Amino acid sequence: MKKILPFFSYFFHPIFIPLLGTIFYVLLEGQYFNFAQYLVLFLQIVIITILLPIAFFFLLRTFGKIETVMLSDISQRKIPLLLQMMLFAVLIQKSITLDRFPSLYFFFVGGILSTVVAFFLLFLKIKASIHMIGISSLTLFIIGLSLHNEVNTINMVAFFVIMNGFVASSRLVMKAHTTKELFIGFLCGAIPQSALLFLWL
Repeated sequence: MKKILPFFSYFFHPIFIPLLGTIFYVLLEGQYFNFAQYLVLFLQIVIITILLPIAFFFLLRTFGKIETVMLSDISQRKIPLLLQMMLFAVLIQKSITLDRFPSLYFFFVGGILSTVVAFFLLFLKIKASIHMIGISSLTLFIIGLSLHNEVNTINMVAFFVIMNGFVASSRLVMKAHTTKELFIGFLCGAIPQSALLFLWL
C-alpha cells in the first residue's frame, strides 16, 4: 500500500485541480455554451494553470529557487504561491468572468483566497498542505455544483471524500507533511469554497 499511495500525490497534484474543476463544471453545468467555446475555455485553463506554471518551475529550478515540484521547503513556496494568485486573477478578469461562468468564477475566487491564506501562513512558519487545499476545494466545488444543478452526485462526492483521505495518507507516507499541516491545508481549501457557496447556489 505504501508503494501505491504516492500515486495520489501526483494524480491529484495541485497543478491539475483547476483543470479537474473545469471538467466537472462542464459535466455538471455545461449546457449553456457550444463545443468551440468550451474548447477555448479548456485551452486557457491548460495554458494558464498548467503550462505556464511548469515553465516557471523549470525557470526557478534553473536559478536554484526550488528543487522539486512538491515544494517541500517553506522558503521555496512563496514565489509559486504568488504566481498562482496572479494567474488565477488573470483568469477571472479576462476569461472566467462572473457573467459568463459564475460557478467556475467563484471556484477560482476560492482558489485565490486559499492561496492567499497559505501564503501568509508561511510567514508564521506554517506549511499548509497545498495538496489538501486542492483536493478539498475540488470536493466542495463538486458538492456545490450538484446542489446548484440539482444533480445526484452522491457516488462522485463519496469518491472524492475518500480521495481526500488517500491524498492525506499519501503526503504522510511521503513524509511531506505532518497531520497538523494536512488538517490546516484541508481547512484552507474547504472554508473559502464553503463560504462562497452562498453567493452562487
